[in-house]
Amino acid sequence: MPDSWLQALPQQLQKLQDQHLQRHRREVVPAGGAHVKVNGQPMLQFCSNDYLGLSQHPALIEAARQGALEFGVGAGGSPMVNGHSTANAQLEEALASYVQLPRALYFYAGFATNVSVIPALVGADDAIFSDALNHASLIDGCRLSRASIHRYEHTDLADLECRLAASSHRRKLVISDAVFSMDGDVADIRALVALCERYDALLMLDDAHGFGICGPQGRGSLAAAGLTGANASPRVLYMGTLSKSAGVAGGFVAGSNTLIEWLLQRTRSYTFATAAPGMLARALQQSLSAMEEGDHLRSQLQARIAQLRAGLAPVLAITGWQLLPSNTPIQALVIGDNSKALQLMEALRERSIWVPAIRPPTVAAGTARLRIALSAAHTPQDIVQLVNALQEIAGRSR
Repeated sequence: MPDSWLQALPQQLQKLQDQHLQRHRREVVPAGGAHVKVNGQPMLQFCSNDYLGLSQHPALIEAARQGALEFGVGAGGSPMVNGHSTANAQLEEALASYVQLPRALYFYAGFATNVSVIPALVGADDAIFSDALNHASLIDGCRLSRASIHRYEHTDLADLECRLAASSHRRKLVISDAVFSMDGDVADIRALVALCERYDALLMLDDAHGFGICGPQGRGSLAAAGLTGANASPRVLYMGTLSKSAGVAGGFVAGSNTLIEWLLQRTRSYTFATAAPGMLARALQQSLSAMEEGDHLRSQLQARIAQLRAGLAPVLAITGWQLLPSNTPIQALVIGDNSKALQLMEALRERSIWVPAIRPPTVAAGTARLRIALSAAHTPQDIVQLVNALQEIAGRSR
């Protein structure tokens, strides 16, 4: 392959390694609660988005088993070609009821939901206004739409309004995470809806990290803002994932009947991809019941968040590390330097604690961090173990 671009790949991989940006997969086996085996090593993990600890819940496992007996383990084809299973239909009704919106559409994966829903809503003659820290799936969906993309400063409503006011596009789509995945901060949803009302825009709200956690009975960030049920706005398309607090897999969107019917007709990852298996839909129906009745789990989670933040205060005082303000399960400990973040991750691994180091391009250059993800499955002693380990590491590095 003379002068082939393929010959440059080894050098490019080496460059990633030199910049401490090369990523590696690990083989993981659950070991009960927040404990796992990572490449055979027992570890206490703080990296899972299983915020309510439902992924190993016996009732969900049994529901999946019964679903497999009823529907098998595969859907066999697209819901538009091979049929829409009874389990999936019932799940969509349950999702709409849970988030208190008129109708829902269930997808096999959250990433695929965002990537294909956005191009179904807007195209080359339209405009998108996207928060600077939106998730990669939203960014990719924006690019695929071929719409004009306007990236507003993170949660800066004044910047967003200036861009909306200056736009002459007839169709305008505002897109924002509800809870931002790397910082853990929360969008001002009521203000976003008000701007969309003022400038004739549609708001797509990605609540991947708020669904099951925020709002009454965990009904999500939109419910927390009081914008569901009788107060629901037809200008809001609500998106949630089913692989985090729900503990299973998949994604969904919910909104007005007209909006969901349009997406049913026009969303390519729904039309052309194999549907999610009915066995997962059965597990998810059980998960929704557990979330609805899960105030005790959310209380446990909030107690662990408060415990961690209080415990880390002395560590922050001696290290210069920054714990970003958040009352969500996402606790971002900003270190800054890529190599130092990796060193801290490795020092914790040596103490049988797994916390991932997050580096560019996932976060901005100079803001490498440990993303500490908390769960209702964590015990008070788990938090003590993490805090003590960080205190010890910080003391040795002074």
